Amino acid sequence: MFSLQTIFGKGDKFYGLLEASAEAALLSARALGAMLADELEIPALDKFRVARKREKDLFAQINQELVNTFVTALEREDIEALAGALYKIPKTVEKFAERHALFSDRLADIDYSSQAAMLERACEVIVEMVGQLRGGMKLDVMHGLNERMQSIESEADRLLLALYGDLFSKQADAAMLMVRKDLFELLEKAIDRCRDAGNVVYQVALKNS
Repeated sequence: MFSLQTIFGKGDKFYGLLEASAEAALLSARALGAMLADELEIPALDKFRVARKREKDLFAQINQELVNTFVTALEREDIEALAGALYKIPKTVEKFAERHALFSDRLADIDYSSQAAMLERACEVIVEMVGQLRGGMKLDVMHGLNERMQSIESEADRLLLALYGDLFSKQADAAMLMVRKDLFELLEKAIDRCRDAGNVVYQVALKNS
């Protein structure tokens, strides 16, 4: 006969899986920063694929564990929502990297590093927020982390407007204008994915406080 502690202990595995998923998102953001800094003629995409595969495997494992586990440490719908939000971050980053690699020889004069740095900061906050779930969900700490996330997302929005202004004033080639605009928006979307994941974590904390 299983004790309640044994049953709940099995549910605790989701903390580790979600933490690993957040780390995979951060890995993809750091890979992006390294890619943009390297300025290689043909950017390497291996690190993005590794991070994406890691996230995909974790997402599948979380879903399978939800089927196999009777009692979970968090509510099932919260685990599903957070796993889904985290899964989308490396997916979006990899999409940016692939498109950037296709046109890298024609993007030398465009600086994506500011947005990439914001994305890495956002992923670092996500790692902290997900890590807090295991420790009892201190609402004041979660609130502070959520405020940091919202600040990064707002800063990214302002930067995107400035980048648009600079891009449209200098780019005459309509096709490349759309490519560059698309890349800016993909990075903005990746930061938005971090915000979405942060919102899920914060709502979980509010629900369980």
